[in-house]
Amino acid sequence: MKRIIALLIAFATFSCVSNAQKTKFSKEALSETLLATDGSQVAFKDILKKHKGKTLVIEVWASWCGDCVKAMPKFKELQANNPDVAYLFISMDKTADKWKLGIEKHELKGDHFMANDQMKGVFAKAIDVDWIPRYIVVDKNGKIVLYRAIETDFDKINETLKNLK
Repeated sequence: MKRIIALLIAFATFSCVSNAQKTKFSKEALSETLLATDGSQVAFKDILKKHKGKTLVIEVWASWCGDCVKAMPKFKELQANNPDVAYLFISMDKTADKWKLGIEKHELKGDHFMANDQMKGVFAKAIDVDWIPRYIVVDKNGKIVLYRAIETDFDKINETLKNLK
């Protein structure tokens, strides 16, 4: 009986830890490179450094993703209501051509990069991508304040941005 109770406590503890809010990106994520629109490779840590001192909203998306396209009007509204925030789009598209067409077609304003190995790759795993669109909010000091938000979480994203002003 004591073993069962100990196992249940250990399981409950592990479950709480695994669902905890992350406040920083892993070393794997930071060292991974992403494809820039000019064809160069840029380390994720260098992309984040560029935005240090500004609140940053990251959207992980793909041009083929129906939920991503459906959420774009809400995302554009978020951008309009928060003009002092920086926006970073990270695509999980399979080809650069489709990714760039998606940026143009949907008139996405912000910085754009593409994961080199899509949804099942090193970068996606390093930031725990299990669904797109996925939103991450980073404060002015580089701390993650909202790690896991999806297209139904715009109220939570707006509230997070409001609290950071």
